Amino acid sequence: MSFEWSILAALAGAAIARPASTFLGRATSWVVCLIPLGIFVSLLMQAGQVASGEALTAQLAWVPSLGVELAFRLDGFSLLFGLLISGIGTLVVIYAGAYFAEKPRTETGRFLSLIMLFMAAMLGTVLSDNLIVMFVFWELTSLASFLLIGFDGHKEAARKSALQSLVVTGGGGLVLFAGILVIGMTMGTFSFTEVLARSGELVASPWAGTIAVLIMIGAFTKSAQFPFHFWLPNAMAAPTPASAYLHSATMVKLGVFLLARFDGVFAEMPAFGHTLVIVGSLTMIIAALQALRAEGFKAVLAQSTVASLGILVMLIGLTGEVAAVATAGFILAHALYKAALFFCAGTAIHATGEASLSKLGGLARFLPVTAVAAVLASLSMAGLPPFVGFISKEYLFEAQLASDWNFLPVAAAVLVNAVMVGVAGVVSIRPFYFKAERVSEVRHGETPGLLVGPLLLAAGGILIGLVPGPVAQWLIAPAASALYGQPVDVSFKLWHGLTPMLMLSALVISIGAVIVLQWTRIHNTLRHYDRFYAWLGDRFYHKALNGILGTARLSTRTLQNGDQHRYTTIVMLTVIAGLAFAFLSAPSWDFLAGEGRIRISVVLVLLLTAAGAIATVFVRSLIAGLVAAGVTGFGSAVVFMLNGAPDLALTQTAVETLIVILMTAVLLRLPSRRRHSRTVSERRRDGLIATGFAVIMFVALASIGVTPVDLRLSEYFGETSYLEAYGRNVVNVILVDYRAIDTLGEIAVVALATIAAWGLLRSARKPASTKE
Repeated sequence: MSFEWSILAALAGAAIARPASTFLGRATSWVVCLIPLGIFVSLLMQAGQVASGEALTAQLAWVPSLGVELAFRLDGFSLLFGLLISGIGTLVVIYAGAYFAEKPRTETGRFLSLIMLFMAAMLGTVLSDNLIVMFVFWELTSLASFLLIGFDGHKEAARKSALQSLVVTGGGGLVLFAGILVIGMTMGTFSFTEVLARSGELVASPWAGTIAVLIMIGAFTKSAQFPFHFWLPNAMAAPTPASAYLHSATMVKLGVFLLARFDGVFAEMPAFGHTLVIVGSLTMIIAALQALRAEGFKAVLAQSTVASLGILVMLIGLTGEVAAVATAGFILAHALYKAALFFCAGTAIHATGEASLSKLGGLARFLPVTAVAAVLASLSMAGLPPFVGFISKEYLFEAQLASDWNFLPVAAAVLVNAVMVGVAGVVSIRPFYFKAERVSEVRHGETPGLLVGPLLLAAGGILIGLVPGPVAQWLIAPAASALYGQPVDVSFKLWHGLTPMLMLSALVISIGAVIVLQWTRIHNTLRHYDRFYAWLGDRFYHKALNGILGTARLSTRTLQNGDQHRYTTIVMLTVIAGLAFAFLSAPSWDFLAGEGRIRISVVLVLLLTAAGAIATVFVRSLIAGLVAAGVTGFGSAVVFMLNGAPDLALTQTAVETLIVILMTAVLLRLPSRRRHSRTVSERRRDGLIATGFAVIMFVALASIGVTPVDLRLSEYFGETSYLEAYGRNVVNVILVDYRAIDTLGEIAVVALATIAAWGLLRSARKPASTKE
């Protein structure tokens, strides 16, 4: 299977998962997991070609007139992400089947369908070589994650967290889209390969700074970077299988993926890298502090994920081969141990019904295999040898020491990684081996589906650490080369001798051990400053959201209060103000001079039309006013006829006839009520507004009559309506061929309005039910 078909395979899995669950039952996850497993094997088979330096591509025309094509590219970096997405996705599907074993079949099928949809969106994002196509999949990940986070829609916390994630990541997506459009405007292409090849041209353009800022904002929102870091911990409202997927290998790393891709484009802009280092450092420090304060099992892991993402963003901001290797290695190591730990957390919470670390303990008696997996994954997270986490941490320190930055990023990384050691120790020891009296029994035991994922991932962490050569050759080196833009020699091994990096690792482990021992004291101390840390969380988001909603309510009360008279007044005043400003700004008023002869027939019809308009204002009967208004419409139809537009005159006559008949029928059925009497000052004000509107419209029509018109489109329609659309009536051809979608939309609107009106009339005919 070619790599681009993996997206369709995942979409097919999303389509069949839910209906398959109705007859496969608990076996659904074991069947559906074959799809991501097949994708994983298919991508793994491409590793040889990619490792040799060859980038695989595939193109299919989509919207060629706009420069948009279904272009896909598989290089070392996208291969690394593709394998993590499909590999961990396979384990998530298996785990979800066991996790939802007691749920209705349809619930399990719905979740699996959403996971597969999310997987397809992720694969589409990392494999796309066209920026527009990439953005489509990028936004699809936001929508799919919204549905996953809000999966338990009956819970208020799930609904709020889902909305928050959608607002933040969706808003960032719009900013990213603006950046992509500016790239297309500047470069004349949306092909990322071409943009990367012409990066010097992009950096030299006056839009380079704007593009860089827009790209960074879009990436920061997706990967929960400061100041958008608050949404990701709240996403813990999602079921644990979704949390394990979102927080390890998929959505939260998309921003990192995008920044890493564009790092090669903006390599000649030092400000781009400096911004990433600063934002990444701030994010990891804030997240580390929040991790020390967190109460829940999953909450601690979520905050550590934000800190890890900050580390990755900081690494991308650094330059050099070592930074590229460190980035690729840390992405792999983090995905392995973090997904395993989320699986273990989910199993613990599923077994006890308790999510707080302070209320868990002694679970190793009931969940022995899960406890072992948690310890192995935590050792990799702590960066202890011989785990892959140790190797990635060595490269992290080496990249920082080799950079042009001073000791501050290194000091921040040491402290943050020490906190990660503390978190690793706490989540592996306290729930499983600490204070056994806290948990006396469990509701659910271990099952094969719950154990496959954490065991394989934890074993992978130690196996790659012991035998790193094949992974370094087939995954890390190609990924680092794709990031660096040149072939990179990777020496991915446990022992590099007595180096400064080894000393920093020893320092980190020592500080981390102290944090584990003093966790309760540190935790309680930081909890005393909740008001301060609240501003580092989502309080600003809630303030901003409440402000927006308050402004919307004020606007609604002011502009949409149900008074049709006020609506009309506001619209007229807006038109008057806008057109008056345009005309007063015009260099001359020559358009009012006018040309041509006056025909008596047209003047008579216009006088009759004006008489109808005047009568509409002064008559007291609604029916008479409607008839007088109809005179103006029929008069307009006659004017069209006299000026050589019989088809337009016929349309106007038909529309006016229908309006008069229907409105008369409606008015006859309405109850007779006294008309609202207005004061003399109100009438004068309305008359002044109406007169001003009439004058400004007259001036507008006069200016249109003498304004030069570009006739190219009209000439095109006239020349091709018969030859290409086989129609002699140009207007009809435009409506049903050239603007067919517009016409279909208009028909749909009219049809929906008709259905709604029919429903209202039908309900009005039903007699009101009476209760005895």
